[in-house]
Amino acid sequence: MSPFASHMWVPTLRSRLLVSGVVAGFLVVTLIPPFCVAASGTDSIPQLGGRDVGWNSNFWDFQLDPPPGSAHGPMKTDPRYPYTSQCQNGGCNTRGDLRPPIVDTKDPILKPWAAKHMQETNEEVLSGKMAIPFTSQSRCWPGGVPGQLLFLQPMYFIQTPKQVLMIWERDQFVRRIYLTDKHSENVKPSWFGESIGHYEGGDTLVVDTIGLAGGKNHYIDSFRTPHTEKLHVVERFTISKDARTLTAIITVEDPDTFNGPLTLKQTWRRNETPMAEMVCAEDVEDHFNQNLHPLPQADKPDF
Repeated sequence: MSPFASHMWVPTLRSRLLVSGVVAGFLVVTLIPPFCVAASGTDSIPQLGGRDVGWNSNFWDFQLDPPPGSAHGPMKTDPRYPYTSQCQNGGCNTRGDLRPPIVDTKDPILKPWAAKHMQETNEEVLSGKMAIPFTSQSRCWPGGVPGQLLFLQPMYFIQTPKQVLMIWERDQFVRRIYLTDKHSENVKPSWFGESIGHYEGGDTLVVDTIGLAGGKNHYIDSFRTPHTEKLHVVERFTISKDARTLTAIITVEDPDTFNGPLTLKQTWRRNETPMAEMVCAEDVEDHFNQNLHPLPQADKPDF
């Protein structure tokens, strides 16, 4: 097993650590306070918070246009079927006029097999076979990379000298980002793959991820865009000068799924709230007979 294997859970974290620097050959470590502004200087480390400071996503789809000059943007919905997103711009639609996303499968960025797969999921909804299309966070599955960035519950960063943990309040999903410049030689595919990272410019964490498992329920977004195990994702998380917002610019490449790279964008707002426990998949029954996609169930214990 790779030493970088992803874990889905960690015990309650009692401390928040961040490298301050190296003095006379000794590593200096300081506690991160509940919230700190972004550090200054090209070699400094942005302080992304801790267990008492979460980040709430502003969108549960990749809706924002990428920066000018970027590659193909996010997947779009079919204009023939108006779509109303549940949550966007920091608010959620509760008026009852939600419409499920029917994806534009004629986008030339898609390889034929991917377009066919996405059209089949469209037909499940259009035919009435499924009341709602599959989305990982509504059915308690991991979101993968970069789909996990769309989860609505708070996201937390725990920074240590050798790795950064990204933890979501929902089911305490955990991504481990190893602060090194080289991937391991043999990476076993998993939900979150193998992520390595480094800091840039005093305000940015750059993350490079490979080893992402493909197949059933593995998507890059909430629009059921599939991928293969050749998926390569680079994320740039930049904290604002006032430390109130966080922005990620994400580059997605998969030569077996797309005819070119995609550039995605997500934003979060600061939420000074301690991490709480949230269990999603407590009841796997479809009580209202809506033919919903099944929740994940373990067929054997982890120990």
